[in-house]
Amino acid sequence: CHTSGMPTPNGKEYAQKIPREELTHLILKLLQAWKEPLSHFNQHIEHHQELPDDSLSKAKQISNMVHELETGVEKSMGIISNSLNGMAPSEAAGLSISNEANMMSDSDFIHCFRRDSNKVQSYLKILKCRIMPENSC
Repeated sequence: CHTSGMPTPNGKEYAQKIPREELTHLILKLLQAWKEPLSHFNQHIEHHQELPDDSLSKAKQISNMVHELETGVEKSMGIISNSLNGMAPSEAAGLSISNEANMMSDSDFIHCFRRDSNKVQSYLKILKCRIMPENSC
């Protein structure tokens, strides 16, 4: 996976120990790392005429959701911390996009995306519990 080099906590216990700002920053980095590969993937599958329209629609929907989630996390980063000081979000995240994601097979690509989306989902749940502990987390 092209994001394998990104340091992420192994397990929920470690993720819970990370400060809120740092965890939010990590979520943003993961989302940004998938932005370009998802765009390329969408272009790639559009050329597969044997795929049903609902698969194409689902792929576009996922890309849109990642973009919306990234926008939301960027806004919360601005509220949580002013440490970004006007830097572009990709600069702030220290993001370097690799072509590795573009060269993966479709099944490897989906596996890696699922892995990272599960991480993002877990990290968001941890943040939600910190912000709203009354949700009996």
